[in-house]
Amino acid sequence: MAVNVETLEKLERKVTLTLPINAIETEVDTRLKRLARQVKIDGFRPGKVPAKVVAQMYGASVQYEVMNDKVGEAFAAVAVEAQLRVAGAPQISQKDGAAEGEMAFEAVFEVYPEVKMGDLATVEVEKVTADVTEEAIDKTVDILRKQRRTFAQRAAADAAVDGDRATIDFLGSIDGVPFEGGKADGFQFILGDGQMLKEFEDAVRGMKSGESKTFPLAFPEDYHGKDVAGKTADFLVTVHKVEAANLPEVDEAFVKTLGVNEPTVEALRADIRNNLEREVKNRLQARNKAAAMDAMVAKAELDLPKAPVQAELDRMADAARADLKQRGIKDADKAPIPDDIFRPQAERRVRLGLVVAELVRTEKLDATREQIEAHINEMAAAYERPADVVKWYTDDQQRMSEVEAVVIENNVTAFILAKAKVTEKAVDFDELMAQQ
Repeated sequence: MAVNVETLEKLERKVTLTLPINAIETEVDTRLKRLARQVKIDGFRPGKVPAKVVAQMYGASVQYEVMNDKVGEAFAAVAVEAQLRVAGAPQISQKDGAAEGEMAFEAVFEVYPEVKMGDLATVEVEKVTADVTEEAIDKTVDILRKQRRTFAQRAAADAAVDGDRATIDFLGSIDGVPFEGGKADGFQFILGDGQMLKEFEDAVRGMKSGESKTFPLAFPEDYHGKDVAGKTADFLVTVHKVEAANLPEVDEAFVKTLGVNEPTVEALRADIRNNLEREVKNRLQARNKAAAMDAMVAKAELDLPKAPVQAELDRMADAARADLKQRGIKDADKAPIPDDIFRPQAERRVRLGLVVAELVRTEKLDATREQIEAHINEMAAAYERPADVVKWYTDDQQRMSEVEAVVIENNVTAFILAKAKVTEKAVDFDELMAQQ
């Protein structure tokens, strides 16, 4: 049968659904009879409850269920008949003027848009590269040494320098009034590690055991403590102890503490290189993927359906509430979160998803079984027991779906970079690793 689909605006459509009343009544009667055999009601033996009693108690709810089911089935049939790609759940309302013996409903819904892909040959993408240098390996070794450093108390005449551990008391006040979080006794921190604000470290640097000092400190405007952000406090600091750091020598004894299979310095450096190259590869891939996707989306033309955007907004709001709850915020699950906070991000995600899906469909970029297995094996190689990691993924369909999505994105990225005008740019190792 021909289906009349009315276009309301852009992606919004409307169809009329009709249902025979006798089909609804027959289904209601069937479900009530089935319910009568199962329901337990005081005063009646199981399976012996009169139909009239069952109808009185459950008739309304069964009628509602049947109407929902039948309307849903009718809408699904219309969508298939008219080859509609429905985006989100339809809004259905009963319509007056139905023919005798029928009920009529209007379904208003959105369809997914037509995606017009731009010419990828005109897309310009900057692809970044980076190398793991000996200097990068040296820095990683230094980090490992610092993690295993010991401290020895300095002489009373020795001033604190970067790398030393200072034990201090401090008291901060604004306009002569102490503020919350501005006081500590026996507090330890390592100079030069960036644990404290720069002005605080500058004041303690050069002090000796037993010395006290008062100094001003201007909190940044974006300081995490909102009560003091942008304000200037006066701090009184007393140094109780200054300890010099002793770093372990890079030798076989040091390597053994790290659990490297072969306890040699060469094996340690080779292990560090492998780990850094894996991390660099992942970061480069993520950065180049984002650049390729942004360039592709900028060339695509499409209207955004509201329903998927709203679903993404709801998901992001729920995630934000869960994060607030985890941080101990009271009644976080009830916190109002305006849609406008996440709307640009939500719209970008939906737009990107639609464009990627279109490119995957038209260019047949779906993930193959071999690609998925290779990706899992590559991730598993970073762990001590790769087989256990592989099993952890393959035993869970949700995890496998997540891996498949990543592989598809990699396929899309490779396709874009193969078509686009690509310029390569070498970035510094430290710059790449500093990015979140």
